[in-house]
Amino acid sequence: MEIHITDEALNWFKEEVDLEAGDKINFFVQTYGSSKLHDNFMLGFKFDPNDKEAAAEITVEDISFYVNESDEWFFKGYDLYIEYDQEKDEIDYDFK
Repeated sequence: MEIHITDEALNWFKEEVDLEAGDKINFFVQTYGSSKLHDNFMLGFKFDPNDKEAAAEITVEDISFYVNESDEWFFKGYDLYIEYDQEKDEIDYDFK
């Protein structure tokens, strides 16, 4: 599994979530909502400096985005693409 983030999505995080160099964002599985991969499960994100159990991680402009091993099942066979949806003015997740 790999994580990819577009420049537009990175800018959204920096502006809307006020991320700075050195910050770490954990993408985790929530048990409500639904996603393109699973009914009743969707992704959320939180500030979390503890990435010792990271199954996948990408660092861009000294900001890290990662998924822990405990949530790796959600992505089985897919990479995570973090994109920006200009119409909704929010990030969007795609799985390829």
